[in-house]
Amino acid sequence: MTTTFDTRAGTRGASTRFPRAFRWLDRQMSRPAARQLFTMVGMGQTLVLTTVGRRSGVERSVRLCCFPSEGGGWLVVAAAGGTASNPAWYHNVAAHPDDLWIEVDGRRVAVTAEQLHGQQREAAWRQVTATSRQFAGFQRKTDRELPVIRLLPRPAPGTTQD
Repeated sequence: MTTTFDTRAGTRGASTRFPRAFRWLDRQMSRPAARQLFTMVGMGQTLVLTTVGRRSGVERSVRLCCFPSEGGGWLVVAAAGGTASNPAWYHNVAAHPDDLWIEVDGRRVAVTAEQLHGQQREAAWRQVTATSRQFAGFQRKTDRELPVIRLLPRPAPGTTQD
């Protein structure tokens, strides 16, 4: 599996200052009713991604929209609302792509991340934007190509993949 994380920051994008309402909404997303509302307004399902800080080594968690991926995985987009720079979680994933956890559908799953490129990215991007048009709007705000990351369940210790 190729795990090249190589998306550089852009030169233009949305403001990096998030209004207080967005921070409030993020806190509310830990409630099941809020997650259902989020899904109903077209942002898709959500998951909590836990990474290890690339510099600090401290676990960090972030709630992200996710989309089903082939092979039982999930797709997430490092959109950051269309800002010029990649979100902090992207850099943490790039530094530790095999040391990640997600919480989705009431279960905790160890995952491995890979950034999609070329035709794989294009197919995944079409799926994401068909489900949630907001991501196309985020892409229009910035000149960086928004990274699409596939999260795949890690095999249990002691097992091998064919």
